[in-house]
Amino acid sequence: MVRVTTPGVRLLPNAITVLALCAGLSAVQFALTKNFAMAIASIGIAAVLDSLDGRIARLLDATSKMGAELDSLSDGISFGVAPALVVYVWQTGADRIGWVASLIFAVCMILRLARFNTLLDDTEQPPYASEFFVGVPAPAGGLLAMLPLVAYLQWGEGWWSSQYVVWAWTIAIAALLISRIPTLSLKTVKAPAKAIAPLLLGVALLAAAIIQFPLVALLVAMILYLAHIPYSVYRHRWLAAHPEAWTVPPRERRAIRRARSSRRLGLRPPLRRRVAGAAMRAVRLPRETVRTPRGSENGQGPRRRSWRQIGLRRK
Repeated sequence: MVRVTTPGVRLLPNAITVLALCAGLSAVQFALTKNFAMAIASIGIAAVLDSLDGRIARLLDATSKMGAELDSLSDGISFGVAPALVVYVWQTGADRIGWVASLIFAVCMILRLARFNTLLDDTEQPPYASEFFVGVPAPAGGLLAMLPLVAYLQWGEGWWSSQYVVWAWTIAIAALLISRIPTLSLKTVKAPAKAIAPLLLGVALLAAAIIQFPLVALLVAMILYLAHIPYSVYRHRWLAAHPEAWTVPPRERRAIRRARSSRRLGLRPPLRRRVAGAAMRAVRLPRETVRTPRGSENGQGPRRRSWRQIGLRRK
């Protein structure tokens, strides 16, 4: 069946991308008026819109080459140029090192997006490569660059608002953008049916936290994202070393991991048909009376099987 997509439907994903671009650029305007809370909110809105446009395009079968190019340009401005300018404006009277750090961050963001576009056409990647990003993705990088600003708005002046700390942090996030460190992609995460209710409850709690404590919630989210990177590296290396787990569901991957870990520790797999102790006594077979040819020849009558012959332990 061929799906017919109307021009209006094809326009919707591109319109969301343009809205994300406008939100990112508005962050610069808010920073120039010293409204840094709204500047952070604008970058957050741009990140949410950026996560929606691609999914909506695939859902409506409205993907296009123009949409992909527009999305990359929007990400470069919203999460590369805008955060760098916001942080630079926040550091009033910054020296030349601050401007150099802002340039490095913006350039690294553009390079990261260029590499991402080239990897889309790479058909030689292993099947598990779609579960990871190469380096920190653009929306996460843009928000992480403003972590010192978020801490400043929450707690005021401190070591986190020092110029050298801010610029060192900016360069460190820029390095993560262009690094080869694998990070998990939420696009391939699938929730089981029994986890839908807890997830919806979690979404409600998250919304309440964002409404009541927006800066704290953003800080916790960014710290948790940084904390997941070691696990992502471990998972990527484990999948690379176990080709048999590339095309199996997560439940079977966990079974493979448990089996290999038990072998590495020298543990025996569980016995399925043998039991011992009280369990053995519970399933003890009744003793049988059998006649053996030797007993019948000697006239000794019926002979009972001993517990050693049956293979059971004596009480």
